[in-house]
Amino acid sequence: MIQIEDMQLAAALLREPSLSAAARALDVTPPALSMRLRKLEAALGLSLATRTARRLSLTPEGERFAREAAALLGQIEGLRESMQRDDQRLTGTLRIAAPFGYGRQYIAPMLVRFARLHPGLHMQLDLRETPWPDRHDADAVIHIGAVRDSSWVARTLSANERWLCASPDYLRQRGTPRVPRDVMAHDCICIRENDEDVTLWHLRPAKAGAGKRAAARETLRISPAYVTNDGAVARQWAEQGMGLVLRSEWDAAEAVARGTLVRVLADWQFDSAPVTLLVPNRKGRTARVQAIVGFLVESFGAARK
Repeated sequence: MIQIEDMQLAAALLREPSLSAAARALDVTPPALSMRLRKLEAALGLSLATRTARRLSLTPEGERFAREAAALLGQIEGLRESMQRDDQRLTGTLRIAAPFGYGRQYIAPMLVRFARLHPGLHMQLDLRETPWPDRHDADAVIHIGAVRDSSWVARTLSANERWLCASPDYLRQRGTPRVPRDVMAHDCICIRENDEDVTLWHLRPAKAGAGKRAAARETLRISPAYVTNDGAVARQWAEQGMGLVLRSEWDAAEAVARGTLVRVLADWQFDSAPVTLLVPNRKGRTARVQAIVGFLVESFGAARK
């Protein structure tokens, strides 16, 4: 007889990238998970997975079993939520994925307040370099930047401009760019993230003169002096005088306020990197997801006032 634990095992193997990751998700050791899988295969009389020295892959039969098991688990969870809806208490586990820096600085403190409102809810915050599209089993995803080809519903939480900044010492030594083309004579720090072309910077005047048409958009092709995949490192390099950095407002604003960075070309507007909340379509949302959507929208709205 198939147990709920068997369905949870199959669903974990479907959504996790490796056997060890599935074992961590189920809070068991990899050997225990392998043993449980062998027992399930023996009970079904089917081979659900193929094993090599480096990885485990689901067979077609295993993938079908895992998808149907995941669907049944969702129905069971939905039934429990429907029975508890009358008392408005949220239970179960809410899994949120977010970028490392932004998730640590902004989302984690917000989730503390949300958890206190819903003490029966278990929270899981998964900080990733690329939370979208690598969402795995997340119920909601915080993404910074453009979203392409998404089957989930996207809601903008914050506009999040990008600021061009440098340290006061760097600007004293190298001069301050006055117009966009001046940037080409400077050392630039680029952040390699997602699939964006980080060496291509688009900008336009922040405000057009009265009665004038908006000025044309300009594009700069940067030859970076320094490249990193960590935004915090890029900001620190700029603070230490290594060059100009194009950084999200949320990360640069504090450094500008304390004077370790100076905003450059402030009368020009670079392409923004909006903070976006991604959730399944309404048919696939649980009461937990609906609650976190409302909470985050309200929290970000209050922050803008």
